[in-house]
This record gives sequence, C-alpha cells and structure tokens, in this order.
Amino acid sequence: MEGDVWPGKCVFPDFTDPKVRDWWAGLFRGLTETGVRGVWNDMNEPAVFEIGSFPEDVRHDYDGENVSHRKAHNIYGHLMSKATAAGLKRHLMPRRPFVITRSAYSGTQRWSSVWTGDNCSTWEHLWLASVQCQRLSVSGLSFAGSDIGGFIGEPDGELYTRWIQLGTFHPLMRTHSASNETNFDQDPRSFGEAYEAIIKKFIELRYSLLPYLYTTFWQYAAYGTPMLRPLAFVAQKDVNTHNRNHEFMMGDSLLISHVHEAGLQEKEVYLPEGNWYYYFDDRHFEGKQLINIETPIDEMPLFVKAGAVVTHYPPMQYVGEKEFEEMILHVYYGEGVTHSILYEDAGDHYGYKNGQYNLVRFKQSSEKKLFRLKKKFVGRYEASYRHHHVFIHGIPFTAKEFIIDGVSHPLKAADVKNGVIELLLERKFEEIIIK
Repeated sequence: MEGDVWPGKCVFPDFTDPKVRDWWAGLFRGLTETGVRGVWNDMNEPAVFEIGSFPEDVRHDYDGENVSHRKAHNIYGHLMSKATAAGLKRHLMPRRPFVITRSAYSGTQRWSSVWTGDNCSTWEHLWLASVQCQRLSVSGLSFAGSDIGGFIGEPDGELYTRWIQLGTFHPLMRTHSASNETNFDQDPRSFGEAYEAIIKKFIELRYSLLPYLYTTFWQYAAYGTPMLRPLAFVAQKDVNTHNRNHEFMMGDSLLISHVHEAGLQEKEVYLPEGNWYYYFDDRHFEGKQLINIETPIDEMPLFVKAGAVVTHYPPMQYVGEKEFEEMILHVYYGEGVTHSILYEDAGDHYGYKNGQYNLVRFKQSSEKKLFRLKKKFVGRYEASYRHHHVFIHGIPFTAKEFIIDGVSHPLKAADVKNGVIELLLERKFEEIIIK
C-alpha cells in the first residue's frame, strides 16, 4: 500500500505478516546504536491523507489467513507497536524499551503507552482529557496521557496551567503543539513569569511524586490495578459516585479533581467514604459528602486519604540528576488500621526479575492519643538513600515523645513545624510511636 502522509509518498508495511514484524524489529539496531531510547508510532490507525485510511479491499497476510483491510484495520497499529517494542527490547538490552502509539487494541498495554490523539486548545478538551484517561485506565490502558495545552490551537496561560496541573497526575505527562507561529510555543516561559512559576511548581511536584507514581505502575504491572481510578470504580456501592466524572484517584491515596473552567474560583468536589486531607494546607474533611473547595490558580483540588504514607523524592530537575540521601515519607494520621506500600528498583534494566527490588510495607494503627507506624522491608535492591525524612500530618493530640524501635526521645518544639511533626530516621527503622 502506498499513500501520502507527512513526508509525502509513503509505503505501508503489512504488520499482520510475522515476517514483516520481524524485519521491522530488526531496523532498530542502527537506531539504538546511535542513542535512540524510545519510539513514537504516530498516524498508525493507519492514517492516509486525502482518503482517510486504507481502502477496504487492501489485502493483509493476517498471520496466513489472507484477509481484507476491513478485518485488519483495528490491529494494524497495534501490531506495529508490538514489533517496535520487540525491536527496541532486542537491541536495547539490558535497558527497557519505551514506546508511544496513537492506535491501539486490547493488549497494547503490554508494550506501549498511548495518548488521546490530536486535541484542541479548549476547556472542553481539557475536560475530555481527564475523562478519556480515566476510561482508558479502567479498560486496561493505564499508561496514557493527553497533549497538554492542546495540539491544535494556542492556549492562554490559564488554560495551559490548568492542563499542566491535570497532566501532573496522568501516567504519561507531555506537552505538545502543532503551532507554527514563530512567536509562540508551549514552553512554560511563553505565558509570563506568574504562570511560569506555577507551572514549575507542579512539574516539580510531579518529579517529587515519582516513587509514589512508580509504585502505582508496579501495582498496575503486577496486579492489573488501574492507575487512574474513577470514583465509581473505588466506591462502587456509593450511588453518589456513579455519575461523577471530575474526581478520580491516582493510585491508592491521592484524589484529584482538575479545574475545568476559565476563571473558576471555587469547585464542588465529592469525597468518598473515609477522611481526607487537602494536600496544600492539611485541612481535614470527612468523606461521603460534597464539599466546596477554593481553586486559586496556584492550587488544584488535591486530597490525600487519611492513614496514607505518600512517598516523595527530594527536589530534582530530571531523573538521574543526583543520588538521593533520603526518601521522604509524608504520613497522614488516620484512626484505625491502614496500609501503604512502596516499590522500588533501579528504574531501568531487568534486575527486578532476579529479585533486585524492594517492597516496603507500611501499617498505621493509630488511636485518639497514640500514633503508630510499622514498616516491613523485603527485598535485595540496594537503594542509594540511607535515611527517611518523615513528616507526620494531622496528629490530633499534643505529642510529648516519640519512640523509634523501642527507644524513647522527647519531642522538641523544633520537631514540630506548622502542626507537622518532622523526623529524620535511619532507613532501616521498623516502628515509630508518638504519644
């Protein structure tokens, strides 16, 4: 098949033929030798200028079945991504491949991420990005995101900032634009210093949350748990969640409700059963109710489930910038028994298949005048950090001492800042008690 796409005349391999898939995979040897680490498969619905896609009578091998394009259309891009991932894996070894695809089919999550396609720089498409990624996630395709800011058109600073805030909590976060204007691009600096500072704040929040995000990826890979979870998924018996689209969970502990309208100063948010902390100031809310929350441009409705341990990295500008000396634990007081988890490995390579990973399980069992956190460590991965910087939020009593693995210490005024107890502990600690 030959047709016009961006470069002009293009020829289309038949990815339904196993010999073609093997040939395609072999092409990545030269690319990987020059430093290519990932491949973006675009226009692979397949898309053809002028006519839309292949004529329906184009023939495909279809693993020896010999069929028309009517049968092969939906898996064409799917098999292209499969062959791409196979080639990258073969020639990048021992590094892991990274693939993005625009066309997908059931099972694509095994080898590729996806994005929501060519969207527009509108508030409507910002709202659609949230809904689409939630539905992709519960359909098995969690590694998804949208073109932040919109592919077609030019967002103003407010729209772009609100889209960055949403994208911070999507598994695939990237900004992208088709704009050909010489005086405009979607670099955060394009929108002025005030917006730039807010955008920087949320990009840095994304980097700090990488251990939490990576753990959520591990849950997805190990158990098939969606990374983005609509409220109707996490609170199925609560009829109030069944028609809610604006709120979703990222992983076990973070609840997000993006700002979807220009100039919005306050938003109605539904919190499911449980107790919740507002991320930016630790305000405490009971669940199973609608609340109104302020939406200044430098914040968004973001909540943490009571009882959670949310893991953070110290500030960084890019992955691998430096080795960390500490892992930050933000612990949110909650009565009763709650569980959290941290998964960690090298972030690349395949050592985790030989046991080079750690599972760190946290159990909080607190009462009205007692906070208790236990940590159970299992694994053989040698992480670079040696300390946990622990921040304990929401202690409802006046604490006088903390006990680390049976050794008591007085709690000093310097250990408490704005109501948050701050402790620097050895990585190997097993139990904290505060009373």
